[in-house]
Amino acid sequence: MSLIKPSRLRRTVSIRSLVRETRLSIDNLIRPIFVTHRNKCLEIESMPGQFYYPLDEIEKTIEGSIKLGINGIILFGIPSSKDEIGTDTIRENGIIQKAVKKIRGSFPELIIVTDVCFCQYTTHGHCGILNHNGDIDIISSLKQVQKQALSHADAGVDFVSPSCMIDGMVQHIRESLDNNGFEDRGILSYAVKYGSAFYGPFRDAVDSSPKDGDRKTYQMDPGNIREALKEAHLDEAEGADIIMVKPALPYLDVIREVKNQLSCPVAAYQVSGEYSMIKAAAQNHWIDEEESMIESLLGIKRAGADIIITYFADAVAKIIRSRCY
Repeated sequence: MSLIKPSRLRRTVSIRSLVRETRLSIDNLIRPIFVTHRNKCLEIESMPGQFYYPLDEIEKTIEGSIKLGINGIILFGIPSSKDEIGTDTIRENGIIQKAVKKIRGSFPELIIVTDVCFCQYTTHGHCGILNHNGDIDIISSLKQVQKQALSHADAGVDFVSPSCMIDGMVQHIRESLDNNGFEDRGILSYAVKYGSAFYGPFRDAVDSSPKDGDRKTYQMDPGNIREALKEAHLDEAEGADIIMVKPALPYLDVIREVKNQLSCPVAAYQVSGEYSMIKAAAQNHWIDEEESMIESLLGIKRAGADIIITYFADAVAKIIRSRCY
């Protein structure tokens, strides 16, 4: 019986690395962060390893990410109060506005992206302002989206990321930013956002589930790809700088087609359900967390994503720094 020498095993690993076609890069990762008015850091029950960060602790966690090489974050705010029109989204002292100012002051070179939406800020939980029939009031919602984007730009963000899936949102934001001296601020559009079951843990985390009805009237049918391409082309034409596909793993074919057809960079969001499934299975010893995490992200990258938004950002950065992926 002959055994393979350790030196041969090491060479085999090196050869695999030599011919690897797809690699993960820390530069392409964006870390989502939940920021809150609460006075202490609390773990999110449905998303193990993720936390609500109070303003006085936000800098510490971001500093840790930066030391790992993470260059970008996307912020999601937990407001102290809600109303029918999401007033906290446009307040100068709103949770996102305060967080951006604080972060920008401490980390001037960090790429800051902010989610622009209404669901966690409204009492009804929908992604816009409702009319008397309970439907999205497009005109009122677009005006509020413009105000929200402007307030984020004024606070110091690099990219606003509209996620409400309202027709014309990118054009209205672009015009508003340009007309108010923010021509240098980008738009990372949730152009292709499917009506997915994989958002569950996130909705629990930010208490954003609709109180009545659902969001299928304005989020995309999981069975459609031509519609996704249409939405992506429209948002690019309206001025989006980056197009996002969300979720990621169930829609790798969509990521590939968007990448093939558009000229702007493509982002993919590995959403809360994708993250929590891997964490839960790993905690039950059904899968290897580290290997599953890397494999899932490689699949997203291989499909064509230039940028990956993932709750695993810090964890995968540590692995990339120690290995070759």
